[in-house]
Amino acid sequence: VLLVESGGGLVQPGGSLRLSCAASGFTFTTSPMSWARQAPGKELEWVSGISSDGTTYYLDSVKGRFTISRDNAKNTVYLQMNSLKPEDTAVYYCAIPSRQAIVILIYKGQGTQVTVSS
Repeated sequence: VLLVESGGGLVQPGGSLRLSCAASGFTFTTSPMSWARQAPGKELEWVSGISSDGTTYYLDSVKGRFTISRDNAKNTVYLQMNSLKPEDTAVYYCAIPSRQAIVILIYKGQGTQVTVSS
């Protein structure tokens, strides 16, 4: 299994970033996928998930600002992040979640840093 995140960087408050996760080594089309983040000094936090049929789920604090999507032809999952806030600063991880609970993460990638600062 390989999950490779990209798209992180430094952005000003109110700005946008689009994270991508290229997946391989498992049957992507039938797997739910999630994004999680870990801020400095804090525990890993689930952020968003998408089921194999495209149903989406979000952490309350990112609802209306973040959008998760998937492209099964490209084995890629995305996280569009708008109206970013300093508290969104974290390392963001793409993850394979449990099929029973999309917030329980089974495997995650190496992560990509997102820094929101003026």
